[in-house]
Amino acid sequence: MSVSTTSGFRLVADIGGTHARFALNTGDDHFSQPQVLTCADYPTLEAAIRHYLIQTQTDSIVSGVFAIATPVSSDWISMTNHHWQFSVEAIRRTLGLETLLVVNDFTALAMAIPYMGSHQLRSLGPQLATEKGVKGLIGAGTGLGVSAVVPCGNKWIPLTTEGGHVSLAPGDTIEIEILRRAARMFDHVSAERLVSGPGLSLLECILSEIQGAVAVTRSPVAVVAAAQSGETIALEAVRVFTGLLGSVAGNLALTLGSTGGMYIGGGIAGRMGLLFDEALFRERFVAKGRFRSYLSVIPTFLIADGDFPALLGASRLLDAHYESLK
Repeated sequence: MSVSTTSGFRLVADIGGTHARFALNTGDDHFSQPQVLTCADYPTLEAAIRHYLIQTQTDSIVSGVFAIATPVSSDWISMTNHHWQFSVEAIRRTLGLETLLVVNDFTALAMAIPYMGSHQLRSLGPQLATEKGVKGLIGAGTGLGVSAVVPCGNKWIPLTTEGGHVSLAPGDTIEIEILRRAARMFDHVSAERLVSGPGLSLLECILSEIQGAVAVTRSPVAVVAAAQSGETIALEAVRVFTGLLGSVAGNLALTLGSTGGMYIGGGIAGRMGLLFDEALFRERFVAKGRFRSYLSVIPTFLIADGDFPALLGASRLLDAHYESLK
């Protein structure tokens, strides 16, 4: 059971570059009245919150916790992949909240991992047992999120990172050519540039150029739909994306020593369905030369997005905040 210093509703949010998910929580792991809003439909975060509160007819919010897809290091928040900017303290005062905690979205998602049920996880590759070691997290959505949780006695400590912006390492000749062309566009080709929703669109464009076809920028959803209908270049873009995701996840597992498993979040991999090649992902995950055997015993899981798992992690982080005040 969660711990709170107050009674009444908590406003819990998972705010990405494309969608903002809101729900109410009363200090346990149950969330009521969930709604998903499109960020582009609202000029500010406050406007989106007001809309949600009006729609749910809620006026008894006493505290809040927002998981947001951007670095969180001060009172002023400016989103990396969306135009929303705000002061945490100003939002707290405007909403009349006792407490408002704002955390990185992947920090919240990582915090949820130890509390997820088996129905929220899909094993990728061999069915391997987990141990209570570091649990790594990577996920491609509007950006590329990276985090982890570290065991500390009976508690878990989440890591806040910007690991999605590490330099991308190609793994074969086609990826080398993709990287060469991407380097003409950007002064730094990070993992996020290609392993993300916009990255999938960029991969299709670059592959079109390589194959001498007309390059047309399409949304990630359109690329996936085209691949599902059998379009050759879209299928190749999905294949390259899957391989790169596996490679970056393997790099992260080595960096973290994530013997407790590597977890894949974000919306892109999940939306690919049967197009997501588990065997390719797993092969690229373990393909690290002398450390292949080290990675071969680390399980990998795809996190189901349907139950809004970041909300669970955000609520747990608010619990930890209250605990620290005792």
